[in-house]
Amino acid sequence: MVSIDVPAFYREWATRSGDVLDAATGAGPGTLEDVRLAYRKFFQDTFPAPDGVTFDSVDADGVAAECATPANAVPGRHLLYLHGGAYLVGDPRGYRGLVGGLARRLRARALVPDYRLAPEAVFPAAVQDAVTAYRRLLEQGAEPENVVFAGDSAGGAMAVSALVAARDQGLPMPAASVAISPWANLEHTGATMCTLDGVDPSVSRAGLCRAADLVLGGAPRNGPLASPVFADTRGLPPVLIQIGGHEVMLSDAVGLAARLAEDAVPVRLDVAPGMGHVWHLLAGHLPAADKAVADAVAFAEEHLPAVGAGEGDEGLVRPQAPCFSI
Repeated sequence: MVSIDVPAFYREWATRSGDVLDAATGAGPGTLEDVRLAYRKFFQDTFPAPDGVTFDSVDADGVAAECATPANAVPGRHLLYLHGGAYLVGDPRGYRGLVGGLARRLRARALVPDYRLAPEAVFPAAVQDAVTAYRRLLEQGAEPENVVFAGDSAGGAMAVSALVAARDQGLPMPAASVAISPWANLEHTGATMCTLDGVDPSVSRAGLCRAADLVLGGAPRNGPLASPVFADTRGLPPVLIQIGGHEVMLSDAVGLAARLAEDAVPVRLDVAPGMGHVWHLLAGHLPAADKAVADAVAFAEEHLPAVGAGEGDEGLVRPQAPCFSI
């Protein structure tokens, strides 16, 4: 495995995120399509898909998506993963490294919606697409108790807000949810938005404010689906929140944990000292990332049905059905 220079990775990530913001506002020389493609290639080149996982394009009731199937998948076990990118950038292909690794560790088929992005599709388009993908997964026979939600950054917020929307639409709740570095408060009122601004290696308060303006399209920043720290989260399944100790989003992640706890939702908050945004991407290169991924998988497995003897054994190749029947 090629070693990754962690500080250099975060610097490059910050630069490419800035390029996306500039293109989205017309302030940069590149087109938004071009910078999105470059962003995807950066992620693909830095975090290639793992061996032993196949990737297929699927249609989730009109929402384009990708299904990642590890060879050791437990029949009927599903992960619905919501990628990050500030609702402006990112797609399933760029996330094959992280999602493929999670799917293989969890022994689950992973469905990754290619949800609509801003500024072409403003809030709440992404949340709507996430709920549509979950509904389709259930319609295709997935049992909710065998489904785990997860996501990072914007997707980490949707790992909660999409469940709020799904609950309000009468859909059954999945077994659990994992919110990685969630962008949970678009008002950006947490103390660490100031105290860690400039310490966070890839995310700044100014950049997040610019992104929020593009994403919301005039909707209020404190809307419950845009900012789940303000949501009524009663009835949601157990949630694990993982946040880095150097993230400007740290205080708002703590606020999200408090909101869930106040609504009697089982919640666990893990703070990784010294870590930056979505450090899980660096699994295999950074011990703290390996631990975070292992903790996320253990939390999910704690809330999923027990696996019978011989099911999903590492390295066991068995015929797999697609995420959706054709």
